[in-house]
Formats: sequence, C-alpha cells, structure tokens
Amino acid sequence: MSLAINLLTFVLVLLCLLLGLLILIQLPKKEAGLGQAFGGATTEALFGAGSGNALTQMTKYSAGGFLALCVLLAWMNANLAASRTSGVEKALKAEAAAAAATPAVVPSLAPSNAAPGLTTPATGTPVTPAPVSTPVTPAPAPAPGTPTP
Repeated sequence: MSLAINLLTFVLVLLCLLLGLLILIQLPKKEAGLGQAFGGATTEALFGAGSGNALTQMTKYSAGGFLALCVLLAWMNANLAASRTSGVEKALKAEAAAAAATPAVVPSLAPSNAAPGLTTPATGTPVTPAPVSTPVTPAPAPAPGTPTP
C-alpha cells in the first residue's frame, strides 16, 4: 500500500508542475501578463489558432485530476495510518491483559511503633529522623568606644 501511495504522490507532483505550466502559458484577456513572456504567438504556433480553448480544457481536466488525486491520497493515507494504529492498539491491549493476569506485589507494611511516613518504601524498615537543631543568634556587638568586659 505504501508503494502505491509513493507512486501516486510522484504523479501528484508531476500533475502540479503540469497544472502550473498550463496556468502560466494561458493568454490573459487583456493580452498582457506572463503569457507574453513566452512570446505572444507561441501558444498559437504550438497548439493552433484555437489554443485558448484547448489550454482551458487541459487546465480544467488537470485541475480535476489534481483534486481527485489529492482526495484519493488522503483516503489511502488515512487507511494506512488506521491499520498501523490498530496493530499498536492490539499490542497494548495484549500487554495490559498480561499485566492484569499477574498478581501485583504489595509492599510490606511498616511496624506500628514507627511514625507514619518515616519508612523506606522498598523494605518497610523505619527511618530515624535527623536531629533538629535550633539556630543560635549571636550576641549584639558592643558599641564603639565602650570598654569590653
């Protein structure tokens, strides 16, 4: 499926280039513009006297093909993404089912004489809290000019 998407994407790029070229070589109504850059009578010489109608028809068909190809590629990419996602979802569901089948490990409870929150989660052994020291404020410095005792 991805090979078809890549091939159609390449065709879409070619169709874009063709559509841009067709739009650029069309003669404007006032005989001015980018169509004159290629030479005023170039399109008439290449496609004949009724080249305006032929270029208009080719532009319409290529624009319709461009739109149809864009819609087709969007649909194909959406289906490809959905098929890839469903494989991932199946793997996640299988993993969740395997995890639900195995019993969960319950950590051991802390001894009743320990304060709550003071146990290590892995072993359940009580942890002794660090001693709390109170900050000591220094005595005020003597004023200048006073004798020190």
